[in-house]
Amino acid sequence: MLTRIFDEKKLQKLQAYIDRGENFVLVTHVSPDGDAIGSSLGLYHYLTVLGNNATVIVPNEFPAFLQWMPDVKNILIHDQHQEYAERLIREADVIFCMDFNESKRLCKLAPFVEAADARKVMIDHHLNPTELCDLVISHPEMTSTSEMVFRLLCALKAFDDINKDMAECIYTGMMTDTGAFTYNSNNPDLYLIIMELAKKGIDKDMIYRNVYQVYSESRLRLMGYTLNEKMKIYPEQKTALITLSLSELNHFNYVPGDTEGFVNLPLSIEGIMFSVFIRENTDGMKISLRSVGEFPCNTFASRYFNGGGHKNASGGDFNGTMTETVALFEKGLQELHPASGTF
Repeated sequence: MLTRIFDEKKLQKLQAYIDRGENFVLVTHVSPDGDAIGSSLGLYHYLTVLGNNATVIVPNEFPAFLQWMPDVKNILIHDQHQEYAERLIREADVIFCMDFNESKRLCKLAPFVEAADARKVMIDHHLNPTELCDLVISHPEMTSTSEMVFRLLCALKAFDDINKDMAECIYTGMMTDTGAFTYNSNNPDLYLIIMELAKKGIDKDMIYRNVYQVYSESRLRLMGYTLNEKMKIYPEQKTALITLSLSELNHFNYVPGDTEGFVNLPLSIEGIMFSVFIRENTDGMKISLRSVGEFPCNTFASRYFNGGGHKNASGGDFNGTMTETVALFEKGLQELHPASGTF
């Protein structure tokens, strides 16, 4: 039996929102990852099984390795269909804010969600949720928002409604937010959930291959270039840094998702406990941070890169040049000393 984690009053409020609603919108953070897509599609399938109108709206394009997922073709990309997406948000009875804790993570979608008259529900597992929504269901101790969706469906006595499509989406989100269950994945409840999802008929081996083993030739060449030319080791700090400029990405025909997982690669080097990946975007620098052991990379992200997340997996951004971003990163290394054991 799964550990009970949800407040009963919040569950009752959530159930009332679902019962009274007809038009639902689920929104995710910008550059949605496997957990954002998996949790949103998982809940979307449930809402449609109940006979409701539901739409997942994402701010921008998401990685190709997620585009096999059940009903992914029904996801609406705001960048490509702005007027329609904004109209659906205005007309929604309930808006679910999935896998983010503050409105700025929505980027251009934020003002439309904030202005909507709909009842708003946040389902998220990141620290320090804001008061964006009428109902906030936040559990940072969970591996993923997808795990929370599974637990919520069980708490709402809807386990029997979970079909294979829902299960595949939920499993994908759980898998990707734990690095295929290699970090933040020691809670025994997690494996009870996987067992129940397997009973729903998912092919976990196929899901793993779709996400981690089916890539373009350009991505593999970019990975080789990155490891050979763009990885810098700071041995005294037990730290690795990867940087990629926009011109370098374009040289390898970059598409969203091509650098997924690059930040984890240096952690396979003996002695490295902290890895940072700085990628240039058209609107600034995107920073991904990973750590092993006790070093809190979310503290590093929050202090230097306007970010946050979990202790061993976090992200941020910086509005400056690559040279300025690297300089700030190196300043952080000197101030937080990842290798010191005192942070």
